[in-house]
Order: sequence, then structure tokens, then C-alpha cells
Amino acid sequence: MLDIKLIREQTELVKEALLKRHMETDVIDEIVALDEKRRALILDVESKKAERNAVSKEIGRMKDKQEREAKIVSMRTLGDDINLLDEQLKGVESNLYYQVASIPNLPDQDVPTGVDDKDNVVIRTVGDKRIFDFEPKAHWDLGPELGIVDFEAGVKLSGTRFYVLEGAGARLQRALIFWMLDLHIRQGYKEFYPPWMVREEVMFASGQLPKFAENLYHDHEEDYWWVPTAEVPLTGIMMGEVLDEAQLPLNMTAYTACFRREKMSAGRDVRGMKRGHQFDKVEMYKYCLPENANQELDNMVADACATCEGLGLTYRVLLQSTGDLSFGSHKTYDVEVWAPGCQEWLEVSSISNIGQFQARRANIKYRPADGSALQFVNTLNGSGLGLPRTLIAVMENYQQADGSIVVPEVLKPLMGGVEVIRK
Repeated sequence: MLDIKLIREQTELVKEALLKRHMETDVIDEIVALDEKRRALILDVESKKAERNAVSKEIGRMKDKQEREAKIVSMRTLGDDINLLDEQLKGVESNLYYQVASIPNLPDQDVPTGVDDKDNVVIRTVGDKRIFDFEPKAHWDLGPELGIVDFEAGVKLSGTRFYVLEGAGARLQRALIFWMLDLHIRQGYKEFYPPWMVREEVMFASGQLPKFAENLYHDHEEDYWWVPTAEVPLTGIMMGEVLDEAQLPLNMTAYTACFRREKMSAGRDVRGMKRGHQFDKVEMYKYCLPENANQELDNMVADACATCEGLGLTYRVLLQSTGDLSFGSHKTYDVEVWAPGCQEWLEVSSISNIGQFQARRANIKYRPADGSALQFVNTLNGSGLGLPRTLIAVMENYQQADGSIVVPEVLKPLMGGVEVIRK
């Protein structure tokens, strides 16, 4: 969440930033008014409490019983006023906190202004699209023909937007997950295996609540929330903690299944395995010093790109526009891979600098080496990579004229001797 001091002292800057996100700014005026009311109430209640303390000492020194009783009666009235003010202050602070928590992060000055993902800027493209001497098939044909993807079984089990991976298809997905985790460990990340269900406060800390409540799966009886990304528990692990500066940067990676209530309609964009309510993802996450965030963002983008390169995939890097930024993002790069069967670029990673936005919500700070006051850490996150789109790209790029799929070199050691997936 944003610093209330920033909203109070640089109100117009915050409004301009929200306008770039195509948001109304009336809420900022409401927040400023609530903040002024909160500070006025604090002054009032503190003044009355100081008066009560002073009079209490005075009562203790009084010898006249009637005068003392009169003072005690007046203090009861003052005490009632203080209790009322405390309740008012509590309500205003709660309302203010909720309002501030509803404001998205401010875009970095480098983020291009735009309406949606069509305004994202291509930074670079790496590799040439494979030229086929046959018509490449899309994964929704290739997978069923090889017997490695069963869409009908997925619908039978769970409904639309679900599928079942079988045999070499399931093993290929598992190989991708194992290989990516091992790669990130070599890149300097520490592996975690977190719960896939978390408490409400963890969802709030990561910025998922209250904004995205309708897109999350929730067990109301136990109050468990199914994670939409490993970013959520990796944020929650450090909730309320104070790190030493020497511990930063702290690089983390984790695999989880991810669960989201995708609002989808029929069409090209959702055909096959591209979007679903359940999918696998390997996540990269960083805690760092705020002044090192830009460099760490570049490092994380390079790590995601290395994953694409290791798999031999043609990819491109885009800088998201203000209209495509996620709620908590300060600056985001997308990594997309080319899928020749689908004939489209598929996003496999969004790498974001979150700034101190999550750290404020989760109260995660670090202790500077010079002994100065505690500061909020900076967090970053990115997919490394997301499935099944990476699986789609591997299937479609490595297909052969006879309908078989060659296993990428880096995955062969994890495929139990299978080098080519055939019927």
C-alpha cells in the first residue's frame, strides 16, 4: 500500500499517477480528508488525556473532600468524552486504512502511458521463429493425437477449462518444473515449498485482497484461501519480520499449483490449455534494498530469459504500459514465447518491481547496517516460468512432421530415457 505521507504531501502527484492508470481520483480527496480528521482527533484525544493526567495528580494532592469529589465527577465526564473520541478515532483509522489499501501502486516514471496490453512496448526479440517444412499443429490437436493431453477427461472431472496430462505429457510438465527450479537454484535462489492454502491476512499482505476477492477460491468454513501464485506465500513468510541489511537481497523460488476464477469467454484466446482455473507455475521472488530494486529487476528479467534460452524458445521482452500494470506493480516486464501452432506470442512471465507496496501491507522491514531507523524492504516477483504456456511452446516448437515431439536437450535427463514423444 502507499505511504499516507506521500498521499498527504504529494497529492497531485498521486492523482496524476492514478489518471495514467485510468482511475478516478476522488478517492484521494476522501483519503486526505480522512487523514486530516484522524490527525485532528488524535490532537483532541491526546489533549484531553493530558488534561486528565494533570487533574488526576491534582486530585491526589487535594485535602478538601468536597472539592476532590467535584473534580472526580468532572473527570468522569472527561473520561466519557475520551472514550467517545477513541471510538471515533478507531473508526476513522479503520476507514482510512481500507481506503489507502484500495489504491494501486504508482507507475514508475519509465512506464509508458497506455490503455491496455496493446500499448505494451517490445524491448527486444531474441531468436528466430522456426521455419517448418510442414504445417505445424496447435497443441490442442497435437496433444490429443499423441495421447498426452485429454481435454474430455478434464471436462468430465471438473468442467470447462480443465484438462488431464497423460504419460509423457505429464512427465514433460514435471520435467519442466524440476528443471526450472534447479536452474533458479543455480542462479542463486533458495527453494521453498509453501502451503497452497493461506490465511486471509496473507492474501491481504500480498495485495490480493480485497481487490481480487471474486477471482480467488475460498474455503469459507476453514477460512483458507487457495493461492493464485506462489508470490502470495513467499510474501507471507516474512510478514511482521525485520531483516538485517546483510541478508538482502534474499532470493526465493517455489513451485505451486495456482488457482484463479478466470472470467473467460469462448474464442481463440482461451482455446486449449492457454488459460484455466488451475495451472502450475515456478515463481521467483526477491527482497532487496529499495535503492537496488532497478538492478534486481533487471537481474530477474535476465533469469527468466535464461529459462527461455535454455529451452531453445524464441522469446520477446515487453515493458507493460500503465493500462496493463497489475494492482501492486510499480514496473513490469512481460516475457512472451512464440507458439508456432497457435501462431501467437504467449506470456510465460511477468516480472515486477513492487517497490515497498507489499512490505507496507505485510509490515516487512530491514535494519540498516548504519544503525538508523528501520525501513521497509523492496519486493519483486516474476514467473520462472508459468505453465502450461511454456509446455505449449515446447510442444509446438519441437514437433516433427510425423506428429512426434522431440524432447529439449535440457529436459532429457528428467524424462527417463524418453527423447522423442510418439504415438
